[in-house]
Amino acid sequence: MWLVAPRGGAATCHSPAPLGARTGRRGVHGYPSDVSAERNPAPETPESTEPRPLRLTLAAVLAALEGLALVVGGALILVLGLTGDPDDRQQAVTGGVTLVVLALLPLLAARGLLGRRSWSRGPAVITQIMALPVAYNLLQADSMAIPGGIVLGVVAVTALVLLVNQETTRALGIRGPGSEPE
Repeated sequence: MWLVAPRGGAATCHSPAPLGARTGRRGVHGYPSDVSAERNPAPETPESTEPRPLRLTLAAVLAALEGLALVVGGALILVLGLTGDPDDRQQAVTGGVTLVVLALLPLLAARGLLGRRSWSRGPAVITQIMALPVAYNLLQADSMAIPGGIVLGVVAVTALVLLVNQETTRALGIRGPGSEPE
């Protein structure tokens, strides 16, 4: 925006046209006359042309199971913190709420994977990478947590292998570096 003041006159405000804006006749709904107001049809996605690969479905199921486990664990900690006699009620409630909120990441990733959304692989991979140190810590415990660590480790590694598989990558429409669009 520019302020222009002629000698002896009042300042007037001028707005430059936006970068790349066209000047000239305006057509329907304020569009330039050579632009259509109709929407372009959505391009055909892999979802509509071929079935979802089994590996992608399995990765989505594993991510959903992890999300459900976090919801159940968080709800259990929350209920026990509120109804039981915890050492620190505020810490129990905070831990339970945190687990329930963290469950959103794998659950949203699972939904995106089932819908063949390319953005969903990132949160799914992050979830598996976050699960590996948790599995390691469970394996270091001298308790009943060891079987849980084994299961979590196996699920996390399996899901990672499924997520970085070439078939899964192709089904999500993710291209590798230097590859040309099809």
